[in-house]
Amino acid sequence: MPMPPYPIHCYTEGCPNLATYKIAARWSDGRQSELKTYALCCEPCLPQRYRASVEKSKACRLSAGETLEEPGIYKMKRGTRDQQLTRLPELEQSLAGNTD
Repeated sequence: MPMPPYPIHCYTEGCPNLATYKIAARWSDGRQSELKTYALCCEPCLPQRYRASVEKSKACRLSAGETLEEPGIYKMKRGTRDQQLTRLPELEQSLAGNTD
């Protein structure tokens, strides 16, 4: 029996919105790979959460054989697995250049 859908809320404390973006980085140990999630957030919280995720990624220490890409922004879609999420590089570039 499939699990019923449930709301996924923005990670920002006090934010009542549902998450529409996943900020994550592709990680691998050479045998398996997955998206390492930094944040799930709504559109208004995205700039702050993306910048915080990029900073947090700089502190990650990897073991021999591990790889970790830079955090990216993915559009969340109910019922879609991580491998099928659409990455939004244009949005990443616009936020990387925005210091608001």
